[in-house]
Amino acid sequence: MNTYTVKQSEVKRHWYLLDASEVSLGRLSTVAASLLIGKQKPQITPHIDGGDYVVIINANDLVATGTKAANKIYARHSGYPGGLRQRSLKDAAEYDSTTVIRHAIRGMLPDNKLRKNRLERLKIYAGSEHSHEGQSPEVFSLKQRESK
Repeated sequence: MNTYTVKQSEVKRHWYLLDASEVSLGRLSTVAASLLIGKQKPQITPHIDGGDYVVIINANDLVATGTKAANKIYARHSGYPGGLRQRSLKDAAEYDSTTVIRHAIRGMLPDNKLRKNRLERLKIYAGSEHSHEGQSPEVFSLKQRESK
């Protein structure tokens, strides 16, 4: 008996809608990364990109637990002396909340050739309006998953 591996032509992609205001940033990111990878599917194959599309709405209503809003720091360095730039989670979310979510999800995806294509299937919107009504995304409730 041979091991079955899914082919790229056999992959069926679904659309999921997540609400960022329901749960914390970490919980939202882990669920979104799992959907982008396709871990919920029975025919997961590590070297084939079999994940789904994920639409995240209400990014402006992002929830951070504890003191993460003030204490979590995003840092980057230009490479020049004195080139360190730091921004707290609160400041980064006020500037652009979609970037904060994309950064968190990107860090939870495996660092390989498939990560770029997976991130292209991630759509993040600051408000509750999105332009993917035609794809009829399935609402993926995060509240009920948290209580289990």
